[in-house]
Amino acid sequence: MERWEPERPLFSHEDVLVIAYGGHILPPEPGTPKLHGLRRFLETYAHPGVNGVHILPFFPYSSDDGFSVIDYLQVRPDLGTWEDVEAIARRFHLMVDLVLNHASRKSPWFQAFLRGDPEYEDFFLTVENPHDPAWAHVVRPRTTPLFTPVETAQGRRYVWTTFSPDQVDLNYHNPKVLLRMVEVLLHYIAHGARVIRMDAVAYAWKEPYTPCIHLPQAHALVKVFRAVVDAVAPWVRIITETNVPHEENVAYFGDGTDEAHLVYNFTLPPLTLHAFLTGDASILTRWAATLETPGPQTAFFNFLASHDGIGVTPADGWLNPAQMEALYRTVLEHGGLLSYKALPGGGRRVYELNITWYDALNDPCCPTPLDVPRFLASQAVMLSLAGVPGIYLPSLFGARNCLPCVEEKGYPRAINREKFSWEALRQALENPRDHRAQVFQGYRRLLNLRRKVDAFHPAAAQRVLDLGPGLFAVERLGANTHLLALISVRGRSQRVVAPDFPGLWKDLLTGETLEPAAGLLLAPYQVRWLMRI
Repeated sequence: MERWEPERPLFSHEDVLVIAYGGHILPPEPGTPKLHGLRRFLETYAHPGVNGVHILPFFPYSSDDGFSVIDYLQVRPDLGTWEDVEAIARRFHLMVDLVLNHASRKSPWFQAFLRGDPEYEDFFLTVENPHDPAWAHVVRPRTTPLFTPVETAQGRRYVWTTFSPDQVDLNYHNPKVLLRMVEVLLHYIAHGARVIRMDAVAYAWKEPYTPCIHLPQAHALVKVFRAVVDAVAPWVRIITETNVPHEENVAYFGDGTDEAHLVYNFTLPPLTLHAFLTGDASILTRWAATLETPGPQTAFFNFLASHDGIGVTPADGWLNPAQMEALYRTVLEHGGLLSYKALPGGGRRVYELNITWYDALNDPCCPTPLDVPRFLASQAVMLSLAGVPGIYLPSLFGARNCLPCVEEKGYPRAINREKFSWEALRQALENPRDHRAQVFQGYRRLLNLRRKVDAFHPAAAQRVLDLGPGLFAVERLGANTHLLALISVRGRSQRVVAPDFPGLWKDLLTGETLEPAAGLLLAPYQVRWLMRI
């Protein structure tokens, strides 16, 4: 394994992003814009271990917690103003969503389409016959109708609605749509966006008699936005959001220079969850050993939890049906929910697991002293792998399932979208007996250590090791440091021998000096970050 030498880094080992809603932390002062609460949390608790933030859609919207955008160019008044967004961008790398596949039915664009405004006549995708066999093979991420009837000035039309009847798909066959979205992209960059997240881009182009996903034109759209960024804002990075099997997902890297700089590592969450629930990291190890990117300008965006559920489609080919069913059962037993997608030709299958990451790993009915170590060990897997870490804000403190949120909102994803009072969260994080404080302190320690070790740079060499099923092990080689990460996925102690690592190594987490080649002990769910002395 060759030692990595720094050039012009995409990101560095110091970079970690939090994924958050603009209103995730409700500020203590009544009437204060909600972005103030998020900024206060980031500056008070997350920095310096976290130096970036993905603020989920903060625009006026009609549904889907922001992803049914009414106005792409405005900030929701309850959250604040563009000045509030820029204030955060001055302190943290800012990721902004480009929700390019669809717009809200309440958007001015769609309302103009309904009125028959010639400027917007072809802005949205329509079909003459919703039962046309030309659309029989469309890949669906939902079970809602693919086509929704609407009354327009020209009479009834059937609009394409990939995600919900409230989210109408834009028509990129019309060049005006592309030009308008490029304007939106530049608007975000002008207000401080460092990373642009291309939401659901895989579905953006449709052709008859095709699956209408991953078409060459969808990749061409990514290339267009990449070319714009390279030309006018080369410091900005493009990330594609494609919750699909691994080989389809990494195709959005293109040749390493012409499409996404980053792709979400969607297979990581279900395989990590499987490893910790079974105490067997064999499948996770085999998959992680295959990870590679096409060049130094690309990296994985590693995450475990997000505002959505834990997608299981990316685990296809790695987990068999029985292993998938075991995940489903555990999620239901732990108080979670399941979401489904429609299959071409009829039927449905589980699409994602709706549950907080903490409760996915730990049975809420039966807490044990190993719950926090198990949770932190799972996060250490993500933090140890090559890539840029993305941490859903509630995972920083081990949030639990919010069943009242599901009752209030009426959809499964709400279980992991609880909003938090600043004062209540502050009290929890300062109470050492509260599991949230224990998670947060352990997580912050991992993050503060990680940012000091250049072996964790996204471009640093990586070798995944098979040292036994109870362990996830990865070697990282930076310009100045050589690191061996050993992470137990089991609830019992185990002895580990790493014959390829002679000599003395320092455990950054305990301060011990150890000899991996001679053998060492790992406690249940222990994390050892060993640096060669």
